[in-house]
Amino acid sequence: MQATSVLTIAESRVEKVRNLSQTSHQRTMDHATVLPWDQDIDRSLFPKDPEHIWIKGTPYFDALTADQQRELAWIETARDISMFIWLEQTIPPLYMGYVTKFHDRISPELQEYLMVFSKEEIVHTLTFKRFMDKAGLKMFAPPVGLYELLTETLPKMPPAVGVLFTLLIEWVAEMSAMHTSQGEGVEPMTRTMFREHHYDEARHIAFGRWISESFFENASEEEAEQVRAMSRRIFPRLIDMFTYNPEVALHTSFAFPIQPNEMDKIEQVWRSEHNARLNEKRFAEIYAWVDKLKLR
Repeated sequence: MQATSVLTIAESRVEKVRNLSQTSHQRTMDHATVLPWDQDIDRSLFPKDPEHIWIKGTPYFDALTADQQRELAWIETARDISMFIWLEQTIPPLYMGYVTKFHDRISPELQEYLMVFSKEEIVHTLTFKRFMDKAGLKMFAPPVGLYELLTETLPKMPPAVGVLFTLLIEWVAEMSAMHTSQGEGVEPMTRTMFREHHYDEARHIAFGRWISESFFENASEEEAEQVRAMSRRIFPRLIDMFTYNPEVALHTSFAFPIQPNEMDKIEQVWRSEHNARLNEKRFAEIYAWVDKLKLR
């Protein structure tokens, strides 16, 4: 690899990146066949484990009827899918921008996987949007702060930094979705969609980890500490965002017990014992990796 490379990876992992690309070429999500689009999505079932409903473990949840709890689960799933859409439609211009701008400073293996990664994110976005439309779900607004990070801040920063922060966002989103959607009682098409999506995402996460680890192995102490400080500001907000999004109050057909401006109630949900236990379990692998690199 050239000395002036802007994106590096340990030599021992170059072949692994080639294997990621080869696997993607042979088996990746097919928008046309990933779901039985001719069948109905059963909105009478829960699209997620009810234990993962954001206000579970608080008096606000206990006050809801069974129908309201199920409606809330679908709205929360709409938020999760919306987050994937907002994230995954920003990654192709970011990563293809790296390939275009630094075509002579990124190795062929890494360029190929950046392109594969981008292609898969486009397919995911199309699939998620089609599912939302078929299920009658409404999009949530772009995540405040994170969307600007992806579209305005990261394109101006070194590629490895962009890979790191897209990894953190995507990894948190993926673990949140997988832990809540794979139970036997979950609506079948929802469960299948998240499972099939995970096969591609597992490769994306591996790539992001390898690039990020190489960055911290090779960056100057000053540069590394600047990125760590940035992560320490962003990562806790990211966890809170996936634990509870106040916008949910704007989507329910019933009067939601927590309004977007009631910060004391929102803090109560964010810091509830129930959510703390869920986060420790579903984000355990992420927490361990982030702590190893001193990112929080």
